[in-house]
Amino acid sequence: MAASLLSQAMKRCSAHTCAAATFRRALSSGAATPSVFTRFLLKLSHYFYDVENILNWNDWLRSQAVIRKNRLFGYAQKNFGNNIAAAYYILTLRGSFRFAGQSEWYRPDSRGRFSYDFMSTPDTQIEEVDLSGTLINHNGLENLVKQSKLQTLSLRGCPEVDDWFLACLHVFGESLVELDLSHCSRITVGGLAALQNLRKLQWLDISGLPQLQNPGLVRILLEEMLPHCRVNGVEYEQGLIQPDSQEQTEDHHEASTNTGHL
Repeated sequence: MAASLLSQAMKRCSAHTCAAATFRRALSSGAATPSVFTRFLLKLSHYFYDVENILNWNDWLRSQAVIRKNRLFGYAQKNFGNNIAAAYYILTLRGSFRFAGQSEWYRPDSRGRFSYDFMSTPDTQIEEVDLSGTLINHNGLENLVKQSKLQTLSLRGCPEVDDWFLACLHVFGESLVELDLSHCSRITVGGLAALQNLRKLQWLDISGLPQLQNPGLVRILLEEMLPHCRVNGVEYEQGLIQPDSQEQTEDHHEASTNTGHL
């Protein structure tokens, strides 16, 4: 990733340098002073060159943050156990969780700071997890796979949750009861098909998934695939009746009614 960004930056830098050199040669050759429009274009090229570089570096830094946040917490697993490592991972992502048999939720404050009181119960597994809006991806999910009592998982608005992530959820097939996938922009029908492995699932939210072309049909298929699961966030008619078709149907019905009156 860094190499490709560097290559792109070098290409843009070369093109930008050539343009500037041409401008300088024009001045040194005794030619007339460039017009205001020409100087404006050169200044504009400087501006967009800088903005594009900033955006590319911003994307690269964000990708590195995703990788860093979703690393395997192997040291914590080895020294404190899988439950503590999973809890620590959730909190570093600014998520929250509840241990099985407890009512207290552990969550960080607005600055991402949290108490380490959760380390007092190393033998207790996690039952509920809320990772809404975090950067969790399929690599980070490896920190949670040992939580065999996980019943509730909220992934609402997680930008890195994709079809491959959903395929990895099969490890919770015998425990997961509630799953919130709403507003995850990278999920497609193919990923939802992998949920067939969640045999205990009873509640599923798929609202606000922009990749679904026919949400109503997807709901029907999910309910057939998971007969004991209630699918929320989508109405049956969504995507099944196109606006143009609906207008044509109404016009045809109105014409038929008028003909009957005649």
